[in-house]
Amino acid sequence: MKTRAMLALALSAAALAGCSTTMGGSAPIDVTRYHLSQPIPTGTVAVQPAAAGPAGPEAQLYVDAVAATMTAMGFTAAPESATADYLASVDFRRTDRGQVRTRPPLTIGVGGGSYGGGVGVGVGTSVGIGSKTRTVYASELAVQLRRRGDNTVIWEGKAMTETLGAADGTQPADTAAKLADALFKGFPGQSGITITVK
Repeated sequence: MKTRAMLALALSAAALAGCSTTMGGSAPIDVTRYHLSQPIPTGTVAVQPAAAGPAGPEAQLYVDAVAATMTAMGFTAAPESATADYLASVDFRRTDRGQVRTRPPLTIGVGGGSYGGGVGVGVGTSVGIGSKTRTVYASELAVQLRRRGDNTVIWEGKAMTETLGAADGTQPADTAAKLADALFKGFPGQSGITITVK
């Protein structure tokens, strides 16, 4: 009975540790920005999907994420592009990079017990519990910011990350928000330098 109680306690502790790692961890994001090394004052901005980019509900998630991030930075959403100071074109890609077998969060040792006078008898082995096959997705967000008056591209950037399908925090809406936040971190950022945002 004592052995069973200790095993149950170990199982609970390991399960909690696994949950905390999965919930708290997030994939790093590689971000690169280019600009004219000139101040970019805030103003009104029309955020729209790139003409050649994918359309649909997932594309709108990325447009909304960029709009929310730019609003938090002090830009104001323009009611229509014709009256905006800036035009922000949003493009995204989400591609399947193959599958990986994740390591089991828990391994139990079996065997090797002691009997009689404390002499170890038996064969030791370990059994993995909870291993899964998951798809790796590469997600990329690209934004181009133009000054509407002369149609000059004054800033552009790209953010890329990889996520495991069905993991916590990897739904399209979560990924869009994380990529947008990372892309505009420290706006306008250093031109031509790739940084990693964790």
